[in-house]
Amino acid sequence: MKERKRILMVHNYYQLPGGEDTVVANEKKMLEERGHKVILYTRNNNEIQGMNIFRKLLLPFAAIYNPRTARDIKRIIKDENIDIVHVHNTLSLISASVYYAALNMNKPVVQTVHNFRLLCPGATFYRDGHICEECVQNGLGCAVKYNCYRGSKIQTLVCVIATMVHRMTGVYGKINYICLTEFNRNKLLGLRQVRPNRVFVKPNFVEPPASACIKTEDFIFVGRLEEIKGIMDLLKAWERMGEQAPVLNICGTGPLLRQCRAYIRKNTLKKVNLLGFVDHEEVKDLIGKSKYLILPTRVYEGFPLTVVEAFSAGTAVIVPDMGNTGDLVKDGINGFKFKSFSIESLTDCIYKAISKKVDLKDAAYEEYSTKYTAAINIKMLEKIYRIVEKA
Repeated sequence: MKERKRILMVHNYYQLPGGEDTVVANEKKMLEERGHKVILYTRNNNEIQGMNIFRKLLLPFAAIYNPRTARDIKRIIKDENIDIVHVHNTLSLISASVYYAALNMNKPVVQTVHNFRLLCPGATFYRDGHICEECVQNGLGCAVKYNCYRGSKIQTLVCVIATMVHRMTGVYGKINYICLTEFNRNKLLGLRQVRPNRVFVKPNFVEPPASACIKTEDFIFVGRLEEIKGIMDLLKAWERMGEQAPVLNICGTGPLLRQCRAYIRKNTLKKVNLLGFVDHEEVKDLIGKSKYLILPTRVYEGFPLTVVEAFSAGTAVIVPDMGNTGDLVKDGINGFKFKSFSIESLTDCIYKAISKKVDLKDAAYEEYSTKYTAAINIKMLEKIYRIVEKA
């Protein structure tokens, strides 16, 4: 892509930092290093805490259409002579008004799909301990019935109304999408107005470790300590293995932190180290030293960066056989897969990993070097930009 583009990148930060924020930072840096001009427009949901009562009462309406966003986007497009508007997250302060503003200015819009919110107000296809796709099959009203967004009927209703309004206007059929996997793409195409020729697949990427790490026999879990990440399933598997269990380092905090501590103490899990919050660079170092990264998630996931970070360090990965994690790992080659929601299968999978005589680190790194480097990623993104500009 010889011509340098002027790209408006749009992102609404959640109150808790997450993987999407890392992707935005990585892509901005990658594009700028290639010579493109990137203007970043952001809002942060932490702003809500400082709002007065009147502004908070208006939030449900702003979540559907935010006039401030529309004005800002139009002004930036005009002042900066923007070529492409690339959106990451719009919830909740930016809203879908960014689409209307950009289209009104005759600029192509690309939306990276980090989760399943366009189809599921809860964004995860998960409810009450199991995978749920009722909103796809029976309509978005199911989400209101089950209070799927933050356990709140009112907040869920706002999400549902917003999604229904934008479906009715047809705006979702006028923008382009970057899905992170084929699995994501197939799910998104369940939304009828989305055209297949407007949906592209481009994974996220990570930078490789600065230096190689000396491998140990340790396993590592990185993520929030919450139900959907399967942390309790993981601890139960370690309890079943007893003295045969390898060392497990757990990096992260979350709502189940106290429960995890109590379970570890009650069952005397001496080989489990609960490390709490760990700085990202230290996490990458720990992943590099580990023999396996283990992600016993209970949801489809969007695109877990930790898996790619593990591959980049030559660390094999253990995941359930469903969703995006199942698509990312080749069983017995760069990791292992177990039957989702089965602690017995998870335990057997760990035993298999321990007894595996052939080292999987070379295959893990090859997976990274052939799919998830910045050099590969920038070519894919530039190609997508070329196509949407010509459409």
